[in-house]
Amino acid sequence: MRMTPAVILVGILSLLAAITLTVVYWPYSTIDRTPSDIFRQRTVVEAAGRKIYLENGCVYCHSQSIRAFDWGHGADRIAQAGDYIADEPIALGSQRTGVDLSQEGGEHPDDWHIAHFINPRYTRPSSIMPPFEWLGMARIDTLTQYIQSLGFKNADIRMERQRYWKNESIKAYEAGPDANAKWLAEIVPEGWRNLPNPYPTTKASLQRGHVIYQKFCIGCHGPIGDGMGPAQPWIYPPPLNFTLLKGREISGGIIYYQLMNGITGTAMPYFKRDLESQKIWEVGDYIAVYFINQSDANQDPRGIDAAWEP
Repeated sequence: MRMTPAVILVGILSLLAAITLTVVYWPYSTIDRTPSDIFRQRTVVEAAGRKIYLENGCVYCHSQSIRAFDWGHGADRIAQAGDYIADEPIALGSQRTGVDLSQEGGEHPDDWHIAHFINPRYTRPSSIMPPFEWLGMARIDTLTQYIQSLGFKNADIRMERQRYWKNESIKAYEAGPDANAKWLAEIVPEGWRNLPNPYPTTKASLQRGHVIYQKFCIGCHGPIGDGMGPAQPWIYPPPLNFTLLKGREISGGIIYYQLMNGITGTAMPYFKRDLESQKIWEVGDYIAVYFINQSDANQDPRGIDAAWEP
């Protein structure tokens, strides 16, 4: 066969057709379009929020697909084809410059997201996400409703939980500092309430705690722990003023549990997937020493010292 231009052109087109058939058409024609167990149709507002999400390139940094080996947000449910049957285009994404959002709905209350969109450094001081205050509050609210729908029926359950505890936290806050401090302690399991911080307070541990505080906490609680960080105007009930806990019996275990598990319904997120155990204990001790003026670090009941302890 002579390699004429016509033969070359036919060969190229045949190769492209074979690739398209194998990579595009065949997977598309064989995909399962059965709705998954969590799927539901989006509301009009949620669909409008998705349009804002796509128009502003959020998919370039945030994926929407949980894999079997993931440990971050939403890792309790692996993505299924039936989750995406209403999406056109599908916003799976391939980058995780930011967290995966496929199950983000209900991870935080609405006010956390609003503060986050206005300026991500308010809620995540080390974030590299750009601020979106320029969208205006109406579109930020709409975008928030879309984010809160991610996870469909599972997100609806989480949002119902957020709304319930939001009401409880507002009642406790509006009842005054004493009632609020009592409520914050009582929602911690009893075994944690009498548990002291197992590690000693040292100059190095306080410095490490200070670094963690700056990276994760300062945007809401402020540099002096008074709850007046830059996120405060957007959050209700406002971030906890740690200094109001002075003179109260606040164990290291209570602080640890609240940092680890967060306080559902408030803007206080959980950090058990962001911070290792020692970092939680040490930032908790930093808060106790500098803002509450009391620390039970390394007090009885104590177990065997860790190998690195002085």
